[in-house]
Amino acid sequence: MGRVFSDMDKQIFDKLAPELSGNTISSGGHNYPFILRPLSHKIAQSAEDFRDRMERLSVEELDYLVKLALENKEDIRSLEPEDIDTIMELVEQKISAQRMKELKQHLGIV
Repeated sequence: MGRVFSDMDKQIFDKLAPELSGNTISSGGHNYPFILRPLSHKIAQSAEDFRDRMERLSVEELDYLVKLALENKEDIRSLEPEDIDTIMELVEQKISAQRMKELKQHLGIV
């Protein structure tokens, strides 16, 4: 069973996947447990599409996702490899190199 998205989760999900019109329920009938995994595997048509969508996020929204990942409430490890690279690049560019290192260390990415 998926987690229940908070208002902030819904706001971010809607920004990243507006074509779903706020629907956070998978085709299997359960709530998505994460924001980024369905975006990476089901919604974005390509690595470029994923990047374009992620670039829509404000610094605060991106840092919120990093915070969730550091709390193991958001899944980054199972994303497509190019999408992981995109997230790391955006965290470094929009937030800081230190925050990116912290995230990589937490995820065990060297």
